[in-house]
Amino acid sequence: MSRESDVIVYVVSDAAGDTGEYVVRAALAQFHPIHTDIRRAPFVTSKTVLEGIAMKVKQLDAIVMYTLVIPELREHMRLLAEQYDIQAIDLLGSLIEMLELRTGRKSRQEPGLNHVLDADYFKKVEAVEFAVRYDDARDPSGVKKADIVLVGVSRTSKTPLSMYLAHQKFKVANVPLVPEIKPPEELFQVPRSKIIGLTINVNYLNIIRKERLKALGLPDTASYATTDRIELELDYAETIMKKLQCTVIDVSHRAVEETASLIMEKVKQA
Repeated sequence: MSRESDVIVYVVSDAAGDTGEYVVRAALAQFHPIHTDIRRAPFVTSKTVLEGIAMKVKQLDAIVMYTLVIPELREHMRLLAEQYDIQAIDLLGSLIEMLELRTGRKSRQEPGLNHVLDADYFKKVEAVEFAVRYDDARDPSGVKKADIVLVGVSRTSKTPLSMYLAHQKFKVANVPLVPEIKPPEELFQVPRSKIIGLTINVNYLNIIRKERLKALGLPDTASYATTDRIELELDYAETIMKKLQCTVIDVSHRAVEETASLIMEKVKQA
C-alpha cells in the first residue's frame, strides 16, 4: 500500500503509451509537489498480460490509465477493473466509440498509428535514447554532443526534464553538481548558451529530499536532506554556474512542463 501522499499510476497501452503518460503528467502537474510513480506497460497484446497488470495494480493500490485501441483488450481491461475493484480510466474508448457513431465508420483498430515512422518520430526516439545514455554524466562525452546541458544539485528535476525535452526532439545531457566531485572538463568546453543551470529554494528542496528518503524507506534525518548540506550544495552549484556563465532557472514550485517551456524559449533565443 502506498503512502497517502503517494500516487502510483500504471499507463497501459497496446502501443508505446506516450499518449497516456502525457495525460497523466498533465493532470499530476496540478497537484505538484507530490511523490508520483508512473509505470508504463506498453505494447500489451494479450488478455493474460492485462490480468497480470491488474493483479499488480490491486496489490499496490494504484490507478490505471489505459489507451487500448483493440476492442477486445479494452473490454477485458474494463472487466478486470470491475473484478479487482481498481480505479481505471479508459482514455480512448469513449472517444473512439463516439467517432464511430458520428461517422458511421469502424475505427482501424491499429495501435500506434499516431507514431507514423517519419523523420520526426525517429528524431524523437534518438533524443530519448540520448537522454538515457547521458543521464547523470554517466558518459561526459555526451555534454559536447547535446543540444541542451542541464546542471544542478540532486532533485532539481534534471532527469524528468531531460526526458520531457527529449520528447520535444532535443538531445539533452545532464550533470549533477556535487561538492565532492569535480565537474567534467567537457562542461567548460561547450557554448554557455547550451547550458541551463537549475536552482531551487532551500526549504523546498529540504521537503523534496525528505520525501525521497521516505520513499526509499530511509530515515529523513540523513545528511542528504539536512538544511546545512543543502545550503552547501546550492552554494557550490551557484559557484559553478557563475563560472559557466549560463542561464539559471529556479525550479521551486514549478511543474516539469513549465520549466521545460522556459528552457526551450531560452535555447531558441540563443
